[in-house]
Amino acid sequence: MAPLTHLYMLFCICFNIILSIAIVLINKWIYTHHGFPNLTMTCTHFVFTTIGLIICSRFGVFRVKALPISHMLPLSLTFCGFVVFTNLSLQSNTVGTYQLVKVMTTPCIILIQSNFYKRKFSTRVKLTLFPIIVGVFLNTYYDIRLNIIGLVYAAFGVLITSTYQVLVGEKQHELQVNSMQLLYYQAPLSATLLMILIPFFEPVFGEQGIFSAWSLEAVLLVCLTGCIAFLINITIFWLIGNTSPLTYNMMGHLKFCLLLLGSFFLFHDILNYLQIAGIILAFSGVIAYTHFKLEEQNEVVQPIIKRQHDV
Repeated sequence: MAPLTHLYMLFCICFNIILSIAIVLINKWIYTHHGFPNLTMTCTHFVFTTIGLIICSRFGVFRVKALPISHMLPLSLTFCGFVVFTNLSLQSNTVGTYQLVKVMTTPCIILIQSNFYKRKFSTRVKLTLFPIIVGVFLNTYYDIRLNIIGLVYAAFGVLITSTYQVLVGEKQHELQVNSMQLLYYQAPLSATLLMILIPFFEPVFGEQGIFSAWSLEAVLLVCLTGCIAFLINITIFWLIGNTSPLTYNMMGHLKFCLLLLGSFFLFHDILNYLQIAGIILAFSGVIAYTHFKLEEQNEVVQPIIKRQHDV
C-alpha cells in the first residue's frame, strides 16, 4: 500500500471516528430533550444518505452502476435486522451488558469470514482480541445485569451485525463496485424496509410520533444528524471495502474508549481504576492489531514492488 493511500486511509479513519462521536452526542441530546423515536431517526438518516448520493451522482462524483436487487436485499435485510435487534438489546439490557455482548461481534466476524469466505487470520491478529475483550469487560463490569430475553436479543444482534458487516465488504469485491455505488442501492432499500417496520415498533401519530408537531430545534438537529450520517455511511462502506470488516470493528472498540474519555473530560463522568485499566488494555489491543495488519500488508506488497522494480 502506497504512503499516500496510508495517509488517505488514516484521514478517513479519523474523520469517521470524529463524526461517529459527534452523531452519538447529538442523537443523545435529541433522544433526551426531544424524545425523537430511534428507528425513525435511523430511517431519516438513510433518506438523507439517499438524497446525498443522488446529488453526488448528478455532479459526477461517482458513476451509478446497475446492480441486481437480489444482491442488495440480503444487505438491506441484515441492516434492518441489526438495527431492530440492537435497539431491542439496548432496551432489554443495561448499557454494560449491551456493550459487553456487542464486543463478541469481532470474534463472530472472524468465524463467519473463516468458515464461509475462507479468509485467513494470523494467530497474532487473533490474540489482539484478548486485551480488547478484557478491556471492554472492565469498563462494563459494574453495569452487567443478565436476563434471558435480553441475551437472546443481544445474541441475534451480534450475529446479524457481524453478517451485515461481512456482506458490505464481500459485496463490494464480488460486484466490483465502490462504496458509493453499493450504498446508492442499499440506502433507499433500507429506508423503505425501515418505513415498513416503524409502525410495529414506534408511534407514528400522536405524542412523539413522526407526524407530531416537533419544535424547530428538533427538526434542525435531526437534519444535522442526517447530513452527518450521510458522511459516516460513505466512510463506513469505504473503510470496510478497502480494509476489512474486522478492521472496522476494531475501530468501533476505539470509538467506545474515546467516548468514555470524552464523557470523563467533557461531562465529568466518574472513571474508576478498573475502567482506566480497561481503556488502556483496549487501546493496546487496537494498536497491536493495527501494527500487525500493516506488517502483513507490507509482507504482501513489498515483493510485488520489488518485482516491478526489477522489471
